[in-house]
Amino acid sequence: MNATLPAPLDVRLMNMTATVLFVGFVLGLLAAGGAWLLRQPAFAIGHIAVEGELSHTSAKSLHANLAPQLTGNFFTLDLEAAQHAFEQVPWVRSAHVRREFPSGLRVQLEEHDVAAYWGAEGSNTLVNSRGEVFEADHGDVEQEGLPRLLGAAPERAAEMLEMARRLAPALAPLERAMEELELTGNSGWRVLLSGGAVLQLGSGTQEEVLARVRRLVATLAGVAQQQGRGVDALEYADLRYDGGYALRLRGVTTVATEAQRVAAQRAAERAAAARAAARARAAAAAAKNN
Repeated sequence: MNATLPAPLDVRLMNMTATVLFVGFVLGLLAAGGAWLLRQPAFAIGHIAVEGELSHTSAKSLHANLAPQLTGNFFTLDLEAAQHAFEQVPWVRSAHVRREFPSGLRVQLEEHDVAAYWGAEGSNTLVNSRGEVFEADHGDVEQEGLPRLLGAAPERAAEMLEMARRLAPALAPLERAMEELELTGNSGWRVLLSGGAVLQLGSGTQEEVLARVRRLVATLAGVAQQQGRGVDALEYADLRYDGGYALRLRGVTTVATEAQRVAAQRAAERAAAARAAARARAAAAAAKNN
């Protein structure tokens, strides 16, 4: 039996070259076909389905405003870039974007749940229920009675919101809404109530500040009554005293500190004791003369 002779080198090279050319041609043809297929209008982003509890955002407005920014089609769209674009829309806190064959997107949105205004009047910044600062038109806010948080960097918004939430029930007996809560330069707290009353709460831990507020609320009615006024006469209170507070009512200014009350009580007791001693001496002298 005769052994098969190997093909000459030049024949093998020709066969390899032909195979490579054929494979390259097929791959090029597939790439061209794929590129042609991807350019077909059938795969252009045609609709955006929006999910989530929304009150400030609509699918129609999202499609009108964001469709021009979504470059590419169903296959080539950058989902991360699309997500970022959705999250730049006012009131949108987070977005999750996924493809929906053959030409759509499904977007799960979470809106900001506004809890307070942030910054001075005229700014378009708000604070959500998580203590995050975001920008949106104040005219879109539907809730009433939201406090305004002032004087701190956005990084402290969560701390300020927590303090506002704790102060609200503590101040409730005064029957005035808290309109502003300010964190001053020396880390002291200041409150503006409806009607214009100002409370200087001082610095310290939240528990220390709340203790001062509770003391004011518990004693204000009695102090005001002594001056012939009611709680609604409150104009200003400074709680930065140890054991007491300075108070201004409409038409009345008084300082009520624990040290002053104790000193006044002791002075009254000494005066009473002196009067009693004088009466005793007078009685003894009268008895002696008799």
